[in-house]
Amino acid sequence: MPAARPEEINQAIIAAIEESGGTIYSISTTRNPGEFIISYDGTFLSIWIYAWTLTHGGRANLPHEYRIQLTGVKSPLALNPNPAGTTILLGYEPLTKMLAGFDVNRHRNFTEGSPSVQIDMRTLDDARANGVALDLKANREIAVALRPDHFILYCERARELHESGSDPVTLAGLQEAVTQPATEAPSIAEREQVVHRVARFRRLAGFRRKVLQAYDYRCAVTRCQLDLAQAAHILPVPHPRSTDEVRNGIALSPTYHRAFDTGLIYLDNVDGGVVMRLNPRKLHQLSHQDGLEFFAQSLGRAIHLPRDRSSWPVIDFIRLANEFRGIPS
Repeated sequence: MPAARPEEINQAIIAAIEESGGTIYSISTTRNPGEFIISYDGTFLSIWIYAWTLTHGGRANLPHEYRIQLTGVKSPLALNPNPAGTTILLGYEPLTKMLAGFDVNRHRNFTEGSPSVQIDMRTLDDARANGVALDLKANREIAVALRPDHFILYCERARELHESGSDPVTLAGLQEAVTQPATEAPSIAEREQVVHRVARFRRLAGFRRKVLQAYDYRCAVTRCQLDLAQAAHILPVPHPRSTDEVRNGIALSPTYHRAFDTGLIYLDNVDGGVVMRLNPRKLHQLSHQDGLEFFAQSLGRAIHLPRDRSSWPVIDFIRLANEFRGIPS
């Protein structure tokens, strides 16, 4: 299989950032490393990315071996100088659109020629089902297979994921976290924060994926389908009865998502339909600001709902959410 063009790999990385819930603020024009500034969950991440195509290793005795070849760069690989930044060594498989992450610190220094880094292709198959999968090699090195909607998880936790191979307890917890159903939380010790983070991200990624698919990637309020919709919990996560099932979710554009989470707007069940309304208790906070009339144009009418009625919001979740946010009944 021929190598993907640099532009194709770059577009795959951009798509993975967006699919995993990130917003891109800037992209450099350089390659290997490419430099990305993104925001996620209220924080900014500076990421340097070295990326090549994953191709078959070519060894008959290892039919499942895929690899990247570190061509066009010199040893040692430069690392992100930002103290809060990270550097990623990445492989991209064009047919499946899957990604593989390798330990950049292990492979930063290499001899001249065409050095390669390997992963078992079956690990990528596992990641297609579970979001993340780990390939533990004989030397205790871990390669991480990723579905694009889990890319930011990897960027945030690459170091811990690769170093987990040296700690059997953490590795066992990670294996449990990436193979069990994403709606369940693993039994882990408090100190194993990386395991908890992986399990939590998988649950949120699964929730995002299910909700956006149910709503056809369309904002329920504006009905716009511009790859901007986000998945919002109707009954917020801090509530003890909140769940990650699709019936507790709604697809919203970023502005309406923030307005919904802060209680500026709320859902109302009307004669079997669902309407998004302005919160009258918040109107005094906005009356002096420009844009309120435009913002409210899409409110007060039945929202866009999934075709499958079993994915429609649960009335009890709406009621509890309004009580939780202090919405007047």
